[in-house]
Amino acid sequence: MSLQLTTYIIVGLTFALYIGIAIWSRAGSTKEFYVAGGGVHPILNGMATGADWMSAASFISMAGLIAFMGYGGAVFLLGWTGGYVLLALLLAPYLRKFGKYTVPEFFKTRYYSDGAAIVAVICLLIASTTYIIGQMTGVGVAFSRFLGVSNNLGVLIGMAIVFVYAVFGGMKGITYTQVAQYCVLILAYTIPAIFISLHLTGNPIPQFGLSSGFQGSDMYLLEKLDHIVKDLGFASYIATPRLSKLNMFVYTLSLMIGTAGLPHVIIRFFTVPKVKDARSSAGWALVFIAILYTTAPSVAAMARLNLHATVNKAVLKGGDVFAPEASIKFEERPKWMQRWEVTGLLKFSDKNGDGRIQYYNDKSKNQEFLAKAEAAGWKGNELYVNNDIMVLANPEIAKLPNWVIGLVAAGGLAAALSTAAGLLLAISSAISHDLLKNMFMKDLSEKGELMAGRIAMVCAIVVAGYLGMNPPDFAAGTVAIAFGLAASSIFPALMMGIFSKTMNRQGAIAGMIAGIGITMLYVFAHKGIFFIKGTEFLGLFGGKQNFFFGIEPNAFGTIGAIVNFIVAFAVKNMTAPVPHDIAEMVESVRYPKGAGAAVADH
Repeated sequence: MSLQLTTYIIVGLTFALYIGIAIWSRAGSTKEFYVAGGGVHPILNGMATGADWMSAASFISMAGLIAFMGYGGAVFLLGWTGGYVLLALLLAPYLRKFGKYTVPEFFKTRYYSDGAAIVAVICLLIASTTYIIGQMTGVGVAFSRFLGVSNNLGVLIGMAIVFVYAVFGGMKGITYTQVAQYCVLILAYTIPAIFISLHLTGNPIPQFGLSSGFQGSDMYLLEKLDHIVKDLGFASYIATPRLSKLNMFVYTLSLMIGTAGLPHVIIRFFTVPKVKDARSSAGWALVFIAILYTTAPSVAAMARLNLHATVNKAVLKGGDVFAPEASIKFEERPKWMQRWEVTGLLKFSDKNGDGRIQYYNDKSKNQEFLAKAEAAGWKGNELYVNNDIMVLANPEIAKLPNWVIGLVAAGGLAAALSTAAGLLLAISSAISHDLLKNMFMKDLSEKGELMAGRIAMVCAIVVAGYLGMNPPDFAAGTVAIAFGLAASSIFPALMMGIFSKTMNRQGAIAGMIAGIGITMLYVFAHKGIFFIKGTEFLGLFGGKQNFFFGIEPNAFGTIGAIVNFIVAFAVKNMTAPVPHDIAEMVESVRYPKGAGAAVADH
């Protein structure tokens, strides 16, 4: 059976499963639409949370980024893992105990103000919409390669699938679909890794394979890879930070606090019956997430090693990488390269006209290496490989069976669609529940609210699809920006709302506006206003990239969060103190013995 047919069958079966679940679990009330009726088992909720958390960026991009950045790419692994721990320990139990369905609802009560809720909705919409761009980018990448369609058509197909199970099923349909999607994506991620680890190191457990010896060599796998990349002029795989140590630190922190502040995962802790179940499902989710996140570094290293070994035949045996016969002939390139060339995510340019592919770092700072490359007749790097294809192409590079390649396609799509659905629900609930029902149309019936939620979700799908066709960055890069926006606005207000009895509404509102404002200013200066190309305004700041202490825009959320805290406390000290009953309510949420009204609901 051909690879294309195998992929169609596997992806088709998974889609049929998702749609079947959506029909079975169609939401009939607002409670089912927003929180799946509040009766989901903690283990199932843990799996759904894992699928919600592990987006296209985690499945498709993270290992690709680590593969090309090496040690520097660890920011994604550390940031996203640490963010979940922060969310599970510091936020989720308290928010669940507070008893509000959404983050803006929490802000409205805690900061005794519609204004705080409106600012939270705006921040939520900006961060969630940016996050969805990354998911739709991932959907387009996966569909374009595995279904043989254009990137834009791939995004449209993804929009149609999400529309069916998210619009009709709401949180109930999304939850049970995400359970199935978690099973698909985790199998798709780990099975190829087991095959490849066994082949390269003889160890079937990828996490241990990373630190095992390389087959047929006296070197460890990472040691061998480090030698290979340095032989081709690239920076050390195991010791090169991303731009600088300061940038790495703030990048990691931005991802960490940004992920903890994103509402689509927070809302999952309202789908279980009790606070105890929320804690339990948080623990289960951590276990399910760890399976993929601890596998990612192995996938990254093995994919990078296999890629170089495919293009330059001398790297594995330690031969002369500059020898003409070491570089493969373009006409004899593997079929997987030909298939990815169609998508535009892998490109070849024969700069020296020798008909062979020279893949190396032509911007290396190693003058001795550059001199050897010039002596060999190399005229510049001739191969472009997009970060986002490394995980999806990895089974093909390793020559694994067709069913494994098809399974990876289904897994990539499951990861992108599951997170997109969760984000769409967060956007929908913010508009229909927080804005319409709670503020502007308080007499709206349950049926009307349900319809408003579905209409809002449809609008969000259309906007997300358009932005997915015109993304500002690769999948993980776009997601990093979204986390930066959430880090600078929602997370500080949540933390102060739970752990500070004295933070008032004026301080919280001013902090959120200042935090997200300065972060958007820095991001838009680099990426363009609302990511529209040609509207960048770096010239206002001297024209230099990363002009603030060398910090890149994807990492600026940390600076925005610091500004948020400073402005919030400064404004709080200049305005009226928080009402006494609000201070008591905060105390009761944090300490069970002092439980008041907030606890009485439970």
